[in-house]
Amino acid sequence: MLGTRDLRTYSKEQIKRVRLVRRADGYYAQFCIDIDIDCTEDLTPTGKTIGLDMGLTGFYTDSTGVKVENPRYLRKAEKQLKRAQRRVSRKKKGSANRLKARKRLARQHLKVSRQRKDFAIKTARCVGVRCRTPVQSNDLVAIEDLQVRNMVKNHHLAKSISDASWSMFRAWLEYYGKVMGRIVIAMAPHYTSQECSSCHVIVKKSLSTRTHTCQCGCVLDRDHNAALNILAAGLKSTKGHWETSTFGESIAPTTEAQSDVASELVEPGIPRL
Repeated sequence: MLGTRDLRTYSKEQIKRVRLVRRADGYYAQFCIDIDIDCTEDLTPTGKTIGLDMGLTGFYTDSTGVKVENPRYLRKAEKQLKRAQRRVSRKKKGSANRLKARKRLARQHLKVSRQRKDFAIKTARCVGVRCRTPVQSNDLVAIEDLQVRNMVKNHHLAKSISDASWSMFRAWLEYYGKVMGRIVIAMAPHYTSQECSSCHVIVKKSLSTRTHTCQCGCVLDRDHNAALNILAAGLKSTKGHWETSTFGESIAPTTEAQSDVASELVEPGIPRL
């Protein structure tokens, strides 16, 4: 399989490391090349902010009410995976046919894994002018700081939570935030669904209640209300650190001490994924 770079354009001194990776569909060679490139993108500030509420019915709902559907790749491929697993179990242990069946099963799992990664990358940053993503079209993106490792302990939702791959989406969102010079901030998710985004009164509701109805007259989708609370918390946490002009011309720290905080948030580069 050919890669996306022509190695003949680089000298041997630029190639610092070669890594061989084995996957279910074959072997891959990853080359670490020392080159000077500017990986940052010069995007003009928009003066817009957005909050994202992660979910299972929808992959996320933003503070404008837009909901992105959850693809559920594992659920869709579950029938084929079960059939492939049964074929492995029927084969005699140590036989060549069992090895072939195991490779078919591994390739199907690899396909699901790659579908998740592809969806996470394209959702974090869509390709095209019409499909402007949260990072491209907003100066600040507030998301939930979900503890996925603890959430999968719920055996009723563990498979769906793992299939959603929230952690991968957040990693790519933070990566593109640094590349594009945007702020991506993770906020604590406590009471974001219970608190009213209009009057800030706690309205108790079960997980099956999908509509937020408050005594102040605020009626919103549960996830939309949570996204508004996440955005408000994100703006509150950065209050005093940032100044945004009325026309969205500039976003800059106000003091020298706040400049250090800003450099950590928007310094270009590749984060640790």
